[in-house]
Amino acid sequence: MKKKSFIPHTKVKNPEPETKDENWIIWAGWADRITFEEIKDKTGKNESEVIKIMRKNLKPSSFRLWRKRVHNKSIKHRKKFQLSRKKMVEKIKIDLIY
Repeated sequence: MKKKSFIPHTKVKNPEPETKDENWIIWAGWADRITFEEIKDKTGKNESEVIKIMRKNLKPSSFRLWRKRVHNKSIKHRKKFQLSRKKMVEKIKIDLIY
């Protein structure tokens, strides 16, 4: 008879794929909190290569939806994210003064 473990085993619906796999690039491309710079650091693929991989592997409607999301979200680009964060902090400071 098997002894039950006291360590809970949680099953993730969509576990993170291996970093070396092309599926990881697709997974990271869909993730909002993973920037293109992080993808490049881990896989060596730049933004245009990630776009090509996404275009090749996604349905056309899914690709258009993803591009629209990535284009509108400043968080996928570290520089845009830092700039938008800086503007937000400045706006808060101005609002607090008045």
